[in-house]
Amino acid sequence: MLEDRTVALIGAPTDIGAGHRGGSMGPEALRVAGIEQAIAGQGCTVADRGNLVGPLNPWTPAINGYRHLAEVEDWCRSVHDAYYASLQAGELPVLLGGDHSLAIGSIAAAARHCREKETPLTVLWLDAHADYNTPETTPSGNIHGMPVAVLCGLGPDSLTGLSGQTPAVQSGQIVQAGIRSVDAVEKRMVLASDMEVFDMRRVDEMGMAATIKAALRLAQDTGGHLHVSFDVDFLDPDIAPGVGTTVSGGPNYREAQLMMEMIHESGLMASLDIMELNPAYDSNNKTARLVVELTESLFGKQILYRRPGAA
Repeated sequence: MLEDRTVALIGAPTDIGAGHRGGSMGPEALRVAGIEQAIAGQGCTVADRGNLVGPLNPWTPAINGYRHLAEVEDWCRSVHDAYYASLQAGELPVLLGGDHSLAIGSIAAAARHCREKETPLTVLWLDAHADYNTPETTPSGNIHGMPVAVLCGLGPDSLTGLSGQTPAVQSGQIVQAGIRSVDAVEKRMVLASDMEVFDMRRVDEMGMAATIKAALRLAQDTGGHLHVSFDVDFLDPDIAPGVGTTVSGGPNYREAQLMMEMIHESGLMASLDIMELNPAYDSNNKTARLVVELTESLFGKQILYRRPGAA
């Protein structure tokens, strides 16, 4: 039960891996929108651990296919250490980003924790992008377009081995949903992997409820640890403009709420990332407030719905 665990908020205020500035303000925007109070309102004990500290964004060009590699390494190590300590303490860590390159650190920590506990790990990657680029395929060198590839062992040793094992996860442990923007060579790599991908065409055909049930099946079959990595650009920009990389055609408000409610009902979520919120592109903190609403649903908020047959 989530109510039996402390939820630890860990801020990572950096846009070091992104192609737009402003994501460094994401953690504070979520706090201003009331994320601690929203989670506590669902009966959870919440501890805000404050913000991690790392190098400033030098805003320099790519070198050998990577922008800011050394700085990303520093940030991901800090995220890994804080996230791993939280998991080892029996907490449910929530990483407040920051750009999505930081998920290299959080998921490496979850992988290390699960390996030591001999618990299966499933990663649910909610994103408009597959984030499976490498230095050879990326058009930009921005590492927030590479975290899934890095976690699957495609990248520098300093990042691929962060969990103490390379790769941190197998591609078959990752389920992606909401995907609708994939680079050409990256697409071939995704299709050659063992990832289960629910792109928006598939979501449209199946419907959101069936998509979520199918997306959660791997975690339910293994009965292990579900890590949810939620990039805010997963959402349609009409409802969530506050990101640096908007892509039209994402889930609407009710579809997103249904997804979060059903993830909660699965009882599997054991760690969470909230990434790529960029207040510089937002309007009156609209996107942060929406993300907080969705987070409430992830932690159990409902209106009146009861499952058929429930008392």
